[in-house]
Amino acid sequence: MDRPTRFEENRYLGDKRSQVVYDLDDMADTSVVDELVASEQVATFGPDTLAEARNRGYRLYQV
Repeated sequence: MDRPTRFEENRYLGDKRSQVVYDLDDMADTSVVDELVASEQVATFGPDTLAEARNRGYRLYQV
């Protein structure tokens, strides 16, 4: 998946509404991420790792 322009440096994007984190390198369906970016309820993590997302209470999106 191509990363959204605003988040091209990020691998993990979190949904603040549901506390779910998306791995952009493993996403096949872009509509979920497109809707998330349009909603402006996006969280990014520093460092950009799954461990940091989990540390903030997010869980990995399961297909």
